[in-house]
Amino acid sequence: MTQGPLTTEAGAPVADNQNSETAGVGGPVLVQDQLLLEKLAHFNRERIPERVVHARGAGAYGTFTLTRDVSQWTRAKFLSEVGKQTETFLRFSTVAGNLGAADAVRDPRGWALKFYTEEGNYDLVGNNTPVFFIKDAIKFPDFIHTQKRDPYTGSQEADNVWDFWGLSPESTHQVTWLFGDRGIPASYRHMNGYGSHTYQWNNEAGEVFWVKYHFKTDQGIKNLTQAEANRLAGEDPDSHQRDLREAIERGDFPTWTVQVQIMPAADAATYRFNPFDLTKVWPHEDYPPIEIGKLELNRNPENIFAEVEQSIFSPAHFVPGIGPSPDKMLQGRLFAYGDAHRYRVGINADHLPVNRPHATEARTNSRDGFLYDGRHKGAKNYEPNSFGGPHQTGRPLWQPVPVTGGTGNHAAPVHAEDDDFVQAGNLYRLMSEDEKGRLVENLSGFIAKVSRDDIVERAINNFRQADGDFGKRLEAAVQALRG
Repeated sequence: MTQGPLTTEAGAPVADNQNSETAGVGGPVLVQDQLLLEKLAHFNRERIPERVVHARGAGAYGTFTLTRDVSQWTRAKFLSEVGKQTETFLRFSTVAGNLGAADAVRDPRGWALKFYTEEGNYDLVGNNTPVFFIKDAIKFPDFIHTQKRDPYTGSQEADNVWDFWGLSPESTHQVTWLFGDRGIPASYRHMNGYGSHTYQWNNEAGEVFWVKYHFKTDQGIKNLTQAEANRLAGEDPDSHQRDLREAIERGDFPTWTVQVQIMPAADAATYRFNPFDLTKVWPHEDYPPIEIGKLELNRNPENIFAEVEQSIFSPAHFVPGIGPSPDKMLQGRLFAYGDAHRYRVGINADHLPVNRPHATEARTNSRDGFLYDGRHKGAKNYEPNSFGGPHQTGRPLWQPVPVTGGTGNHAAPVHAEDDDFVQAGNLYRLMSEDEKGRLVENLSGFIAKVSRDDIVERAINNFRQADGDFGKRLEAAVQALRG
């Protein structure tokens, strides 16, 4: 069925979309050809700045269904009734690659999940690993600079990567994850997701609990070896995006079982690990995962740019009953994500269909700015007012966290079993002999590219402190490759 005539941006019908206006046959093009100028000008502006991290991504819509009553821990309405469904949008991504990079690479995968709840949008922004490389956001720009292209060579440099990791021993746990079998997922459907950070839940009585989120794939864990990934990245750079889209198109909707670990607030001060340290997990024997729901992806976006590239997520987007923790990485991200979106997409990015609330209405006093859509019409833009405008509730979304001491550049508090190596060693010892062999092979192949012996030794020593056998095998493998 025809949609009618092609028009200009202003709606006027286009007479000729094949030939630009010229001064006579074969003459120069005329400035009065506004269709030509409009098309070229729009084409030059079809891209927005790509994300500095997580630039390469894919997304889909779906539903979250609550399967367990969790009202004893949180008053969030979308978690209030067994069987309740909430619309979601999930964006997967790689971390270090640019917008045109391949999907099948050794890199953490971003897991950015938006819940369109009746109390506003709740964004849960994590990764496919339960931990991260660093524990303080002040180190994040430096870390990412080591993963990106060197300002002189224009390439990622092994010297930069291992120099930073070797001098930042807290990265040992995440690096062990990254170079293990799960470092290159076979697809977005065949990997777990994690909130990674610790968050606050609070109930109607004002009681506080600390929570960690786990999304366990129902498709089963499936990974690629380095050789398989190298081949796939060259043959089909869009492999993960294509797999997700085609699975949904054929009705093979991927699902994840949603679990949480719950820690009563009183446990935090004396827990054996700092519960707010992003480089640590809470062992399951201490706080067993509790199944609370099911996540399903069942609808592809209609336009990748509008709905995936322009989608925005911020860990500062909370709803009543959920809030932040003192996790220093999370605290930095509360600012950085919103700031990135205001720069990339614009001050009214939240007005876009993929980003605006779907189950309620945003009522703010913010006006104007780039691409403002005039949604407020003539309503007053201040509060309080006596014209029936939106008003404050007087009830914070989360409970206050007690603090003591003087201001300063403090390191995180040390708990009884806190160090940078114990959990990396535990992870290594959980692996089978075959898994250990592949881990050592993956690590040694990268470390062997480093040009300086002191950087190599420092890198190996971190793994040696995690587990003696780990360090010994890695040292031998690197020496063999370096001759």
